[in-house]
Amino acid sequence: MQFTDLGLNPQLLKAIQEEGYTTPTPIQAEAIPVVIEGKDVLAAAQTGTGKTAGFTLPLLERLTQTTPQKKRKQIRVLVLTPTRELAAQVAQSIETYGKYMHYSSMVIFGGVGINPQMAKLKKGVDIVIATPGRLLDIASQEGVDFSALECLVLDEADRMLDMGFINDIKKLMALMPKKRQTLLFSATFSKEIKSLASGLLNSPVLVEVARENTTSEQISQRVHPVDKSRKRELLAQLIKGKNWKQVLVFTRTKHGANRLCKQLEEYSSIKAAAIHGNKSQGARTKALADFKEGRVQVLVATDIAARGIDIDQLPHVVNYELPNVPEDYVHRIGRTGRAGMKGEAVSLVCVDELELLRNIEKFTKSKIPSVEIEAFRPDPTIQPEPIQKRQGNRGQSRNAPKNNRKKKKPNSNEASSENKTVNSRKKRTKNPLAEKIGSNLQEKLDKLDKKQNRRR
Repeated sequence: MQFTDLGLNPQLLKAIQEEGYTTPTPIQAEAIPVVIEGKDVLAAAQTGTGKTAGFTLPLLERLTQTTPQKKRKQIRVLVLTPTRELAAQVAQSIETYGKYMHYSSMVIFGGVGINPQMAKLKKGVDIVIATPGRLLDIASQEGVDFSALECLVLDEADRMLDMGFINDIKKLMALMPKKRQTLLFSATFSKEIKSLASGLLNSPVLVEVARENTTSEQISQRVHPVDKSRKRELLAQLIKGKNWKQVLVFTRTKHGANRLCKQLEEYSSIKAAAIHGNKSQGARTKALADFKEGRVQVLVATDIAARGIDIDQLPHVVNYELPNVPEDYVHRIGRTGRAGMKGEAVSLVCVDELELLRNIEKFTKSKIPSVEIEAFRPDPTIQPEPIQKRQGNRGQSRNAPKNNRKKKKPNSNEASSENKTVNSRKKRTKNPLAEKIGSNLQEKLDKLDKKQNRRR
């Protein structure tokens, strides 16, 4: 099958050809015709199989089939993503394939000013790619009108569930027309995703081109057992000894990402940059651009960034620390081996992480080969420590004594003083202007407060 067989218009086919593609991937071949027909879709495919184009191409095609008059604040297509990086990736796909078409689009996410986003929305936009939190902020200020929405896309829906966006999504959907097309795309296909789909989709077409929760066969995987204290040393040796030019490394925490970058540069003279949620949007964009252009050899990321990193022919992914959630392993290593290219995924596993490794192998239904490196053979006398417990005491020395002292009950004088403080706070919280003008205004303010609390 060729792209010319999928019912796409000449402008789209020209843009696809210029990108060097002639044959659709399995997910694209199955999803594109169904989406063009206007049906709801529940689609799952391994990361790196082209699922983004699997919905952007048919959505662009559908925009040409109707030409409604755009009104203020109205949007026609909404794509929700869990991260800023993924939103930017989807927007780039739409811009690339729609460059010969006439439409308007924009990206909405946090970390940047909200006013310019609201100003652009006022004019009406055909396609909006957004993260749920920022879009909900705009909607609460009546900055967007969903009444003309034709299609809603939930991209990486499993990640949005993991990140706790389900309530924001439900609030947004309550503002949308019931009659619309809904597409749910996900890299993994859990029972939770199917449960979510049952409440959002109307008689959806199921598109699943791979066995559930599997990793791509294009990716070579292996585990290197190593003591936790020697992970950085082994990573540096792999990078230098094998002459790796571009390496994406995953850590479990933001602090760990920053620390590893600093250590790689100070002790191993390896140029590295970190990308995670605490970084400003400008810093994240710059780090990713430097990595893509080769100005940075190693990009250290947390799972928050895993879904939005799309780099052509990325050769190596390293799990410096295994993720707590097995699904995240699939998404991490899915940054390599994309679009039919070969990739390599290496995991540095210490004794603390053996249980996490077993969970990953159970989830993916495959055994990951383990290769011991003689110079980094683990010390068999080291006992495992529970990772969750160590994370719960983050920022505290592992050997620091726990503070098990009970709080001292206040004596009567202290209790009396505390009560006075609370009473004085209550007095200060009264509206001083209302006290001057009279009780009628105070009653109105109280009613307004009750209304606001009900809205929250």
